[in-house]
Amino acid sequence: MMSPEQAVVVSILICIAGAVLTLLVSQSKVLAGWLAFLTTTATAVLIFSAVANVLTGGGSAHPVTFWTMPNTGFELRFYVDGLSGIFLGLVAVMAVPAALYSINYVKRFADYGAGRYYPHLLLFLGGMYGLLSTTDMMWYFFIFWQLMTLPSFALIRYEHKNPASVRAANVYLILMEIACIGVMVGGGILAGGSGALKYDFDTVSEGLPALLGANPGAVGLAFALFLIGFGIKMGMWPFGQFWVPEAYKGAPSPISSLLSSVLSKSGVYGLMRCFLWLVPASALPDFPLGKWGMVVAILGTVTLFTGTMQALKQEQTKRLLAFHSIGQIGYIMLGTGVCMALLPTGDPKLVTLAVIGLCGALFHSVNHGLFKGLLFLNAGSIEMATGSQELNKLGGLMKYMPLTAVTTLIASFSISGVPLFNGFVSKWSIYVAAVQGSGSARYLAVCALVAIMTSALTLASFIKFFGVSFLSRQSTLVIASAGKGKLEVGGLMQLPQLFLAAACIMLGTVPAIAYSVMKHALNASRQGFGATLADAAPMMSGPWAGLDAVNGTALFAPLALMVVLGLVFLVTYVISKLGGATRRVAAPWLCGYVLEADCYRYSAHNFYGEIKRYFKWLGGMPKK
Repeated sequence: MMSPEQAVVVSILICIAGAVLTLLVSQSKVLAGWLAFLTTTATAVLIFSAVANVLTGGGSAHPVTFWTMPNTGFELRFYVDGLSGIFLGLVAVMAVPAALYSINYVKRFADYGAGRYYPHLLLFLGGMYGLLSTTDMMWYFFIFWQLMTLPSFALIRYEHKNPASVRAANVYLILMEIACIGVMVGGGILAGGSGALKYDFDTVSEGLPALLGANPGAVGLAFALFLIGFGIKMGMWPFGQFWVPEAYKGAPSPISSLLSSVLSKSGVYGLMRCFLWLVPASALPDFPLGKWGMVVAILGTVTLFTGTMQALKQEQTKRLLAFHSIGQIGYIMLGTGVCMALLPTGDPKLVTLAVIGLCGALFHSVNHGLFKGLLFLNAGSIEMATGSQELNKLGGLMKYMPLTAVTTLIASFSISGVPLFNGFVSKWSIYVAAVQGSGSARYLAVCALVAIMTSALTLASFIKFFGVSFLSRQSTLVIASAGKGKLEVGGLMQLPQLFLAAACIMLGTVPAIAYSVMKHALNASRQGFGATLADAAPMMSGPWAGLDAVNGTALFAPLALMVVLGLVFLVTYVISKLGGATRRVAAPWLCGYVLEADCYRYSAHNFYGEIKRYFKWLGGMPKK
């Protein structure tokens, strides 16, 4: 049986081989698409087996060396622990639906071949696997970062005849290389000594206590570079506003799905890995983890607020979703910052809250991947059906695309934090940790208040997104598109939508599944502060129970909530029938104006005018 590290290496090699094969058969988009899907599925099976092995206690005790170069002094080493396992699993979960969706989606690009799509997709996937499991903080980090960045750059500019896509890709590439340099310089500052393992994660970690005592300023600079570098990658404010909206909009929709759901999470992984697993627990008295937690929590709060407010202004499907990606990254940062702020206190209650905050951040990383990946795929279905990303030109699509409408509604509820959907559970964990931990760090109460308010703004934004796309009267464009044939996408594109929508519901109604995985992941990640986090991890009391928190109080009890909501809906339904009124369906009277004229429809532009006016200073105004 392969070790988890061997499974990752084999997966990378399969991705490279698949890239070559899909290039060779790229004259046939269908054949190349199926080959890419099978390749992705094969790697996903290997990754799932590796992650399951780690979470059940069968992982390797130490990093595994695969290649030694004596002349250069570098060693290629991989290590899969619980933290990397969570993110590797997310990559595999999201790559398979994106690859399956791509088979029919890529057919719409008559002017662009499969040779510029599938090979880059597989190389990007291999780069993600390598980046999330390498222990080198310099040269192999650089190699896998480039293997992730350069193919994704090519995918963003896939429609290279479109100047906007080319510009977006160029900005993306510049910022990703700046981020790479920042992280590598940070690693170089912390690295000491010589030899083949100079830049290895374990070696750097072992040398940190001495460096903290001798040169704390250098350590502070290194961690600031880590925050900036990984912050650029994840889309943290203010960096995300420079590249995320245009890159996500310009890329093909399955690629936008992967950029948002997994590429941004490599930055989240790096942030967590460096701040919570690089510093040994013995060095905590000398390392200002609490202050860094304040910085991360406040930056996360600014990021979630600005991203969501800017999303509220948008009038294009994928730009709106892109700004929301920035906003949701802010929630993940807030949860991570709460953990960093409360962990140094040493108080068992606050340490437990720190773990809840981290579990909320990890869970929201997974949840964001699921619902945002689904939303971008559905935006691609809308664009395939109508040829447009303009919300002002859409309307009444539910009649023609019922499955896409239902799965979009599920994803919209999920990202908005509606109870019994997955986004609510992870956000609620972050809120509880921040509010209950505010006695130790008072600024967390303000952060939590802003985050809760911003979740309401997210719901408002998706009322617009879903309403003007699917529920309003049919637009001229939709009527014309429907006259040309069926608008709903085929089965190969519906399967990924159904799978991701089902996952959003399952994790929202049975969150104990996710929290159990998080607990096992922490138990399998005991380096740095990992042991402290694992030993304080909250317990679940059953498959339908919520998370048991401080003093036995449940953070979230989904079964009880389902019963209460079911009773409320039942009572409401009974009351609505007591009057005996008959239901009528009639067209609305428009005071004599032409019924179907687009100028008399309530379009996306008409939503939230006062917010756009009063918050114009935040930027992110919609493209004309």
